[in-house]
Amino acid sequence: MDIRDGAQAHRLKIMGAVLLAGGALAYWTLGGEPEGEAADDDIAPVRVAIVERAPFDVELKALGTVTPLATVAVRSRVDGAITRLHFREGQQVGRGQLLAEIDPRPFQASLAQAVGERQQNQAQLRQAQSQLGRHRELAGKGFTTKAQLEQHEALVGQHGGAVATSNGRIADARLQLEFSRIRAPISGRIGFRGVDAGNLISAGDAAPIATITQVQPISVVFTVPETQVDAVRAAMGAGALRVEAWDRGEQAVLATGRLTNMDNQIDAGSGTLRLRGEFANGDARLFPNQFVNVRLGLQTFADAITVPAVAVQQGTAGPFVYVVDKDGVARRRVVTLGPTDGERTMIRRGVTPAERVVIEGFDSVKDAEKVEIIGTPAAAAGAASAADK
Repeated sequence: MDIRDGAQAHRLKIMGAVLLAGGALAYWTLGGEPEGEAADDDIAPVRVAIVERAPFDVELKALGTVTPLATVAVRSRVDGAITRLHFREGQQVGRGQLLAEIDPRPFQASLAQAVGERQQNQAQLRQAQSQLGRHRELAGKGFTTKAQLEQHEALVGQHGGAVATSNGRIADARLQLEFSRIRAPISGRIGFRGVDAGNLISAGDAAPIATITQVQPISVVFTVPETQVDAVRAAMGAGALRVEAWDRGEQAVLATGRLTNMDNQIDAGSGTLRLRGEFANGDARLFPNQFVNVRLGLQTFADAITVPAVAVQQGTAGPFVYVVDKDGVARRRVVTLGPTDGERTMIRRGVTPAERVVIEGFDSVKDAEKVEIIGTPAAAAGAASAADK
């Protein structure tokens, strides 16, 4: 073989290697891959949850406002100068507790004057009664006329009326004197003071001395849709209903109380009905005008089968769930639903405890096909965590 023949052979080898490399690249670019790996990519990834058997509370959730059962603006009922205040801002006060004093001297003087007038009128009454007695004796003997007798009887009535008027003035003066000592009309927390000692106030002042808000007990007013009114009424007929007030993030229960009443009409604009729950509020965690999340318990099932609400899908045959069997195959199950609390749904028929239901990845799931479970089911993870502790 000469040099030219060797060069030609070398060029043919290089061209063959290039063609082989290009063919391999085209094969992988066009999706050529082992059949087993292609099948693995078609398996739908899903997340699942465990079907649970446990007590289940049927609850309604709503937004509510903490509303005092009573709020009173403390005002004076008489005119005068405030001599002393007996409360601190923010203090808890009891009904009948002395809050402020108004200068009592004008009222004491009016009382003394009314007492003096009554004494005078009583003396005149006694004198008139004595004269009437003598004239009756004289009339019996014929020594006085009937007109004179009637005149003295009228005089006794006149002085008797004056005494009664004096008694009324004394009662009024004593009442005004009592009003000069301003007392708390209800028990509750007192707010900022509106006036200071030394100020002149009157019964017609718009600004109150202070405002008292009852906080123990206290209520929460919330609304429910009119579609739930019948369920609430039926539950109320069966007994007292539990109401829980939760913080804004629904992370902690602030207070637990009971439903006391519902409004007498549905709001036509919003289609809702107002309800009131009452709370003892012994730790004062509920504050007037505070916004809270409300959970109204309607019914409790002692032994219920539940799944996460997101696991329930709707189809032409009705609600269904995907159950993943031990071989990793998703099976479509038609279920009969019970009540729901928004997070979990009670299943009356269709699944059994400890089965796995799909809660994420529905778009790729097909009935009777394998799925790949991603992560650990929520209930199983919780049980494992508890076991580790």
